[in-house]
Amino acid sequence: MKDKYVLALDQGTSSSRAIVFNRAGEVISTAQKEFRQIYPKPGWVEQNPQEIWSTQAGVAVEAIVRAGLNSGSIYALGITNQRETTIIWDRDTGLPVYNAIVWQDRRTANFCDELKKRGLEGTIRAKTGLPIDAYFSATKIRWILDNVSGASTRAQQGKFLFGTVDSWLIWNFTGHNMHATDVTNASRTMLFNIHTLDWDDELLAELKIPRSMMPRIMPSSALFDATKTTVLASRIPISGVAGDQHAALFGQMCTMPGMVKNTYGTGCFLVMNTGDRPIKSHNNLVTTIAWQINKKITYALEGSIFIGGAVVQWLRDGLGIIKKAADIEVLANSVPHSNGVFLVPAFAGLGAPHWNPHARGTLFGATQGTSAAHIARAALDSIAHQSFDVLKAMEADAGQLITELRVDGGAVKNNLLMQFQADLLGVDVVRPCISETTALGAAYLAGLATGYWDSINEVHDQWRLDRRFTPVLESDEIAQQRTGWHRAVSAAIMWASA
Repeated sequence: MKDKYVLALDQGTSSSRAIVFNRAGEVISTAQKEFRQIYPKPGWVEQNPQEIWSTQAGVAVEAIVRAGLNSGSIYALGITNQRETTIIWDRDTGLPVYNAIVWQDRRTANFCDELKKRGLEGTIRAKTGLPIDAYFSATKIRWILDNVSGASTRAQQGKFLFGTVDSWLIWNFTGHNMHATDVTNASRTMLFNIHTLDWDDELLAELKIPRSMMPRIMPSSALFDATKTTVLASRIPISGVAGDQHAALFGQMCTMPGMVKNTYGTGCFLVMNTGDRPIKSHNNLVTTIAWQINKKITYALEGSIFIGGAVVQWLRDGLGIIKKAADIEVLANSVPHSNGVFLVPAFAGLGAPHWNPHARGTLFGATQGTSAAHIARAALDSIAHQSFDVLKAMEADAGQLITELRVDGGAVKNNLLMQFQADLLGVDVVRPCISETTALGAAYLAGLATGYWDSINEVHDQWRLDRRFTPVLESDEIAQQRTGWHRAVSAAIMWASA
């Protein structure tokens, strides 16, 4: 095994990445390529499925070459992906019938309101663990079938296939041989029953989605198929598949009930391992599946924040107050605080625990003395405040206090943000040596299924601490910050309802 490696494909919202890992869980090489984001209308977000595939295939080869290897050195392949993003393609040609509708897209918000009026909220939450929201895949599928000419008819004829991004990649990497997904991605569609572990016929019928479109459901760690493409010369087992947040939870080795991680990516996603029982949320969180290994299902509670690191991209691309994302820490650190400025980055609505699809980004408390640095500080603060809201809802649902928060994702390199997060929460924020925990989780799942690693205990011992952030701010200062944030969120929601 010492001459073999695992390749993890991390297909994210803004870029496709590939990472080669060795048996010690160490990064050997990486490759990354951004792809276009398409915004046809306000609140609409699309991507070209062919670009998703081509960039992911390209970086897979690039990562292998950079490691000085060939595809024959890759023992297993794991896939982790942006979730809920919806692709429909032609079964015969393999071509997409419309752009991928991204998880951030809000075009089906009004349709979701109609479903609520039909009294489906309780049924859908009981079966899927999810609230009715445009975030999830089901209403995106229905939109494509309703708005692409002839699509609904062809879908009923069995001509079309649906998949989240993992399914699309599996389909292409296996030479159009396998149409499959894993339980974690299935659990984000609003069509999957997390108790029966199958597509729910009642929900499919309610949304008029043919079951023939739906992919086969597999465990997260299992042999799906082998690659069959000219991109890779050797046939590599695809043996680990999980949505990005589930993979990150596993990569962080949050394998015991009560352990929590937060991934600071385009959005922020807090996930708590709840063991072998699904916990019903009374605080607008999502009950989901963490992973399935062998026949054992592990459940989780999750809070999804739509805009996390994307607020930094907005400062860079929209306002132009920084040249690159890393500049925000220096700029924000040039002032002691935001000077009463609060930014609610509801550019794609508010996620957990508010679930308000109509809210939009708002800035409060600005004066003539407000500088770019204050806005930068408020942007970073907003990421931590949103995470605080979700964690407190999580504690209430689980009936236990969180003792530490494991963190990963691109923004965890920002020490100012991590320290403020610890200050707000009043608990330690723990950053691992390997921040690529999403890809690492996919690699672990793939390697466990193929015997590259013998057991979860073996990979558990590979987790290493980089830095622990301990709270230092006084409680009265935190209380003042929280009061200002609550006022800002309440005002943003009120503005959206006017």
